[in-house]
Amino acid sequence: MNMLLDACVIYPTVMREMLLGVAATGAYTPLWSARILEEWALAARKLGPQGEAQARGEVAMVQAAWPAASIPPHAGLEARLWLPDGNDIHVLAAAISGNADGIITMNAKDFPRGILAEEGLSRNDPDAFLLGHFHAAPEVVIDVAQAVVAEARRLSGEDWNMRSLMKKARMPRLGKALTS
Repeated sequence: MNMLLDACVIYPTVMREMLLGVAATGAYTPLWSARILEEWALAARKLGPQGEAQARGEVAMVQAAWPAASIPPHAGLEARLWLPDGNDIHVLAAAISGNADGIITMNAKDFPRGILAEEGLSRNDPDAFLLGHFHAAPEVVIDVAQAVVAEARRLSGEDWNMRSLMKKARMPRLGKALTS
């Protein structure tokens, strides 16, 4: 299964680490475009002067880990597409160009299911997507989540628990499932 990751699910660190951690197990193949990765790097400016530089380093690591994941949109494709927010058309074009099965995004209103279905795509929010993987292979998602929590503790110096970290990362259903 090929899934295009929108910038809004790549930029939050815990969400990205969960999605890419599960992808690294072979559960699915992540896709993105150069423009999506650039949006991630620019969004990281919110973290302060070093945010963008750190994000660019992380972009390079992600590109090295998945060299075939970066999908250039087919020439002229964007011109025939429509979405409520024209700034998201590049995401849809990359998904189509990459033969994705779906788009993982937090931005439901700008990716109407009907429009995506016309292109053979589904829309998935990261919480539901990862919860589905948890139900299919709990041990895989548990291992990834434990590593993400351990890294969050190391980097923040805070004693995060699984449920609160996943809730903060806007994946509350996954957090609940991981602690039940």
